[in-house]
Amino acid sequence: MTVSRQVEEAAARLQQAEAKIAHAREGPDTCENQRYWLEALTEYCDALADIHTFSNESIHEKLHELAGKVGVRKFRSSA
Repeated sequence: MTVSRQVEEAAARLQQAEAKIAHAREGPDTCENQRYWLEALTEYCDALADIHTFSNESIHEKLHELAGKVGVRKFRSSA
C-alpha cells in the first residue's frame, strides 16, 4: 500500500473518531458513555499518530528523490 493511501485511510479513521467523540460529548455523564468517549479518543490519537508517521515517511521519500535528482549521494549526520 502506498504511503499516500495509508495517510488517506488514517485521515478517514480520524474523521470517524471525531464523530464518535462529538456523539459521546452530547451524551449523558455515565460510566458507559465515558468509556465510549475514551475509546473514541484512543482511536483519534492512534489515527493522528499514524498520519504523523506516514507524513514523515512521505517527506523522507521525497527528500531522497530530490537528493537523487541533484546528485547528492551522502547525507550529513543530524547529530
